[in-house]
Amino acid sequence: MRTAIVTGGARGIGFGIARALMGAGYATALFDLNETALAEARDALTREFPDVQVMPVTVNITEAAAVAEAITQVQTAWGRIDLLVNNAGIVRDKRITNMDETDWDDVISTNLRSNFLTCRAVAPVMFAQGEGRIVNISSRAWLGGFGQANYSAAKGGVVSLTRSLALEFASKGVTVNAIAPGIVETPMFASFEPGVQEKLRQSVPRKRIGRPDDIARAVLFFADPANDYLTGQLIYVCGGRSLASPSV
Repeated sequence: MRTAIVTGGARGIGFGIARALMGAGYATALFDLNETALAEARDALTREFPDVQVMPVTVNITEAAAVAEAITQVQTAWGRIDLLVNNAGIVRDKRITNMDETDWDDVISTNLRSNFLTCRAVAPVMFAQGEGRIVNISSRAWLGGFGQANYSAAKGGVVSLTRSLALEFASKGVTVNAIAPGIVETPMFASFEPGVQEKLRQSVPRKRIGRPDDIARAVLFFADPANDYLTGQLIYVCGGRSLASPSV
């Protein structure tokens, strides 16, 4: 049995990734802070994949002790951890002149510090196995985004963390790669006014908004046991948006 952890796995892109992994046979642990969303995700995934194990874990991934305990819980239950997907993230978009320290700290903590904590906690497990996969979800916004100094800085940090850990972990049989999504259909996107949605859609060269499944397929690519020579890489899943300078 191959096993996976997906942070922020109860909703949006994380849920789509978890769904794809379970469809590929991975027993999957969902790390999230929202207990209600976790219960709903567990029930939905159990109905769809009754023969594949799913483990909801309520955890604050910005707290070191909580992360270490959650990783131990998964290892104890399943005996190994084959894949870690760092997906959890938040936004607090504001011009920097309107951005306070909490806006900065919360985004850096959730979007970057959490990756450091989970990678550090899972590393000894994967090293002992002699193999493992880590996939960090960055964003096309790491290239820069208006009103996104905190978010872009955090996501750029994810790319640099990925490259550094790929060098540290390579000799241990563990690959570390990253994915940079563009605009994706999530509850947040659905909350935008129709005119805003259409403006965003037109800013994508592919002329459609990404879907969680698009991101999930890239995760499965990096997770493939056959791809053990592929590490420290970043794949854009953005419909071409990373190639231009969109006005939105």
